[in-house]
Amino acid sequence: MENCALRLLAQRDHTQRELLRKLLQRGFIESAIDPVLNQLETQGFINEPQFAEHYIAERMKKGFGVLRIRGELREKGLSGTLIEQALEPVKNEWAECIAAAHQRRFGNTAPTDRADYGRRARFLEQRGFPTDLIVRILR
Repeated sequence: MENCALRLLAQRDHTQRELLRKLLQRGFIESAIDPVLNQLETQGFINEPQFAEHYIAERMKKGFGVLRIRGELREKGLSGTLIEQALEPVKNEWAECIAAAHQRRFGNTAPTDRADYGRRARFLEQRGFPTDLIVRILR
């Protein structure tokens, strides 16, 4: 089982919850998985703070906002405290991130009418940006 977990970790970083789910899918028993995961974390193979930092940077680069990234990290099993600590260093970069996402999708033009404004706002909202940033970028 440890070898299977290490193979999964060799492909990419995982949280404990992700590894637990994948190992359960492969037929391992949960009571046997937990000690292995704890050992891998102690040895440094599972590093959830580092995972969060890398995940945030990757998703920001792809044009996703803080709300969506926060939700995705929660789904991956990270605690709210850990998520907020990982988001803290990039809190001043969201304006640049939304501007880049908007420009990639719509160019440098301003919304032409209310329908266009709504379409752009919905796009940015689905990407996970907060309403105040959306309003600011569209004006």
